[in-house]
Amino acid sequence: MRIDWWTLLLQTINALVLIWLLAYFLFRPVAEIVARRKAQAARLLDDAERAKADAAALREQADAALIDAQAGRADTMRAAAAEAQTQKEALIAAARAEIERLRAAAQTEMERATETERRAANARAASLALEIARRLFERLPPDARVLGFVGGLANAVARLPAASRDDFGQPGQPARLAAPRALTAAEEAETRDALARAFGRPLELIVAIDPALIAGLELENRHTAVRNSFRADLARIAAELAQHDRNGA
Repeated sequence: MRIDWWTLLLQTINALVLIWLLAYFLFRPVAEIVARRKAQAARLLDDAERAKADAAALREQADAALIDAQAGRADTMRAAAAEAQTQKEALIAAARAEIERLRAAAQTEMERATETERRAANARAASLALEIARRLFERLPPDARVLGFVGGLANAVARLPAASRDDFGQPGQPARLAAPRALTAAEEAETRDALARAFGRPLELIVAIDPALIAGLELENRHTAVRNSFRADLARIAAELAQHDRNGA
């Protein structure tokens, strides 16, 4: 077999030219395309890694926010529970204070009512006692209801200050002598004599009848009154009883 070296050379040259052409017009663009694709893929991978990292960071932030929210909610619930407990205790304390106030007010009102009733009962008892005494005095003999009080009236006049005694019996100003009934001539004379001795001089008198005296005599002028009557005694006893009751005895 004979080899045609020129043909072989030309074929070799053609092959080299073809390889160069392929390398220049085909392989290099393909390589560049592949390189670009690889770069794009790398960028996409990098973006994906960054997105993954960002997602992980966001998830961590979300987890932290959730933990904080749960902690805040727990704190809020604890604070609300504490506030509710405080309000409950305040309401209970206010209710107890109101109950105590009402109890004290009720106690005070009961004591006041009891005291009022006690005083009313004492007043009724005193009034009844005075009424009984008045009726007993009304049963005294008529002369005892006057003559038995003449000496006491004279003694009361004698105890007056000198200025008060001198004020009785001024000219044109007769003294008023009150009696529970009309005086007999003897009773009036005895009364005038006793008063003259007490004053040291005769006294001009106007005798008046006052059944409310019950028993006794009363002498008065414009400025002074000398009372020796059962009415005056009853009034004094009633005043003493009322004072005694007010003092809580």
